[in-house]
Amino acid sequence: MRKVFQAELHQVGEELIQIATLVQQALKSSKVAFLEADVQVAEEVISNDARIDFLQNDLDERSIDILALQSPVASDLRMIVGALRMSASLERMGDLARHLSQLARMRFPEPVLPESLSDHFAAMFDLDLQLIERVILVLEDRDMTVADEIYSLKSELNQKHQRVFDMLADPNWDSSVPTAVDVTLASRYLERIGDHCVSVARKVSYLVTGDWAPVSDAHPTGHGHIGSDTGE
Repeated sequence: MRKVFQAELHQVGEELIQIATLVQQALKSSKVAFLEADVQVAEEVISNDARIDFLQNDLDERSIDILALQSPVASDLRMIVGALRMSASLERMGDLARHLSQLARMRFPEPVLPESLSDHFAAMFDLDLQLIERVILVLEDRDMTVADEIYSLKSELNQKHQRVFDMLADPNWDSSVPTAVDVTLASRYLERIGDHCVSVARKVSYLVTGDWAPVSDAHPTGHGHIGSDTGE
C-alpha cells in the first residue's frame, strides 16, 4: 500500500512539471503573438489554455483523493497541500499568457504596443521565461539555489514593471488612452506571472525545509503581492 501511495505522490509531482512546461510553451507563444501581432499564434495560446485548466483540475482531484484515502503523515501532507496551491499558481500563469494573447487578438492587425516600448516588453517577456524555466528546475530538483535565482529575477522584473509607469507619466507620451490601458494591463500581467513563479518557489522551499521563505527574500523590492494566491 505504501508503494502505491508513493507512486501517487510521484505522479502528482510529475503533473506539476507537465503543467509548468505547458505554461512555458504558452508564454513563449504569447510573446510572439503580442510583439509580432500574430493572430494565429494568439488563437493557439487561447485555445490551448483549456489543456492547462484540465490538467490542473485532474491534479487537484487526484490530490484530494489522496488526502481522503491515504491519511498522509506530516511531510506527505505538506507535499499534497503544496501541490494544490502550486497548481493554482501555474494555472493562473497560463491564464495570464492567454490574456496577453487576447490583447494581441483584440488589436489585430495593429500591434498592441507603440514601437518605442517593444524592446522593453520583450525584456519583460524574457525575464518571465527565465523565471518559468527555473520554476521547472525547482519542481524537478528542489534546488534552493535555483529558488534564489527566481527571487533575483523577480526583482529585475519589478523594476521593469515600475519603469512602464514612469514612461506612461512622461510628458512626451503621445499615444492614445486605449494604448495606455493596454500597456498598463500587459505590464501587470507580466509582473503577475513573476509573482506566481515566486509563489511556487516559496512553496517548494516549504516542502524542502518545512519553513516559509521570508517574504523580504522573496520580494526584495517591495512591489506586487508575493505569497498571494488570490486574483491574477
